[in-house]
Amino acid sequence: MKKYHIALVGATGAVGTEMLKILEERAFPIESIRLFAHESEAGKKVKFMGSEITVEKVEEDKISGIDIAFFAAGPISKTLAPVFAKKGAVVIDNGSSFRLDPSVPLVIPEINPEDVDWHNGIISNPNCATIIMCVPMKPIYDYAGVTRIIVSTYQAASGAGIKGIAELDEQVRCYAENKPIPEPKAFTYPIAFNVIPHIDVFMEQDYTKEEWKMYHETRKIFHDPELKITTTAVRVPVMRSHSESILLETKKKITPEEVKDLLSKAPGVKVYDDPSNNIYPVPINTQGQDLIYVGRIRQDTSSENGILLWACGDQIRKGAATNAVQIGEVLIQRGLLDKK
Repeated sequence: MKKYHIALVGATGAVGTEMLKILEERAFPIESIRLFAHESEAGKKVKFMGSEITVEKVEEDKISGIDIAFFAAGPISKTLAPVFAKKGAVVIDNGSSFRLDPSVPLVIPEINPEDVDWHNGIISNPNCATIIMCVPMKPIYDYAGVTRIIVSTYQAASGAGIKGIAELDEQVRCYAENKPIPEPKAFTYPIAFNVIPHIDVFMEQDYTKEEWKMYHETRKIFHDPELKITTTAVRVPVMRSHSESILLETKKKITPEEVKDLLSKAPGVKVYDDPSNNIYPVPINTQGQDLIYVGRIRQDTSSENGILLWACGDQIRKGAATNAVQIGEVLIQRGLLDKK
């Protein structure tokens, strides 16, 4: 098998660290790898596949010979990604900078892998909450059509990165030791033993940026500008893995049994649904792996064609790092790197 020259920008962050782990787990065909991070991290040694790789700061004149550049670097990708693309790399960006750019594909491999074909050097990874909803929605959408989505997300502290995890951990320890809770920095209120209906900044109609992301990204991924979507995004005191309550209104009626049958055959999904035995997805059981667990599958009692799902998934893995690596695999499978 042909091997490729890889770069990872943002290699020392939560998603970048996970991406390295997944590249190794999935035996991604790597000829060489270069790791980049903020200049304050330059020189740090990172273990990968039995070797120690030295983290570099990005210097434009030293970027060359890279086939795929995975980005887990946040807003800086807006300026850096075009630099790597200009130097011949295909950039797979985990940030939000290019998601709604009409010239940039927004890809979930289980849903729209063919969209990588029209990339112009940059491919975008969707928001983690969007991925966790859309993967189990895809087979239902194909079978019965979906006209409307009402979704509430219950998002883990890790969605705010390392600082979010650290803040929850510190606050729980303070509670346990009867110490004062420090002033929150990663969140607007203390996150331990609390829920906060506020993720990212508030925007038009008093929806947050996170909520609008799910609205616009889902429409783009499904190429369905008429799809009706409303979202409430909530931060909860969970270390890792997001949960979502999803109501889908379909064009034709679909039963819970049909949904279970469809999802049991769907890639990336695990049906975990036996309420009589208290079997349903919870975030603690979904962390550290790539499947999106779906349960509490039931008919909506308020509409004729509504179906309810409860989904949980590890937003650092499938919601971010794994999805990006899978996009890289799609590029290889479709022979697009060999056409550069």
